[in-house]
Amino acid sequence: MKVVHTIQEVRNWHQDVKGSIGFVPTMGCLHAGHSSLFEQSMKDNDFTVVSIFVNPSQFGPNEDLDQYPRTLPEDIKLLEKLGVDMLFAPKTSEIYPQGIPLDVNEQRGPFVSVLGVSEMLEGSTRPNFFRGVATVVAKLFNIVAPNVAYFGQKDIQQFVVLDTMVKQLFFNTRLQMMPIMRDTNGLALSSRNKYMCPETLQIASNIHKGLQKGYDKVLESNGIVDREAVDNEIKKFWQPYISSGDFQIDYLSIANLQTLQEVAKITPTEQLVISCAIYVKDRKTNVKVRLIDNILLTSR
Repeated sequence: MKVVHTIQEVRNWHQDVKGSIGFVPTMGCLHAGHSSLFEQSMKDNDFTVVSIFVNPSQFGPNEDLDQYPRTLPEDIKLLEKLGVDMLFAPKTSEIYPQGIPLDVNEQRGPFVSVLGVSEMLEGSTRPNFFRGVATVVAKLFNIVAPNVAYFGQKDIQQFVVLDTMVKQLFFNTRLQMMPIMRDTNGLALSSRNKYMCPETLQIASNIHKGLQKGYDKVLESNGIVDREAVDNEIKKFWQPYISSGDFQIDYLSIANLQTLQEVAKITPTEQLVISCAIYVKDRKTNVKVRLIDNILLTSR
């Protein structure tokens, strides 16, 4: 596997290859969920490029940029084992030569905002998160010039934001969403799972089980069902963990999959997504870890 750290090295490599390029942008700390994206790209394309870059512009001043896990040597071993063609692991100064202070008011240079699908859900808690995500992905697409880029369903709003950006800014890259990878208990794989002890990981698996209760409620209806009834079914399942202090709900959403606008009624033909963000308190450290998950409701 070729490991490069500069834009010029990527462009030099690009001149020497012929065929389709699949791309998976990551922030490292790779796990089986990432591997599923790499493997799909390798199956679909002549070449697969992975980037590892912990992007400062998607973190706020009081968020966990410095604590975000960085495991580059282990990540390289995994990518080499899988047979990825190239890893692009740039320094921050390579991507943001103008500098990138965490305070948005102090930032300078070009940034990408995707209005209408960025402000709700994750965006309501982290108002500049998707501005940072869209900006860095736009830069990476311009550097790597992939034919197709792969993203996980777990970050469903991220996919919607980036798909909107790609289509409306006319990038010559197609996005492909891949299913959520879960552990044996149903917990969505995430780099943040490293922050939790085994007991807490077991408790956190009830996030997905709660969403599944809402999904089952919809299936049982065989028609139109009030959104409130689905909300109540999910929250009823989560209530013991809320009462114990293990869970704190940031948001629970049932929204149109394309627009992310909330719905009052769920119909059999509309494509929807049930999504959530939950703060889970680790029973060993008492630190709260924010986890997201979702289930798609397509035509039934």
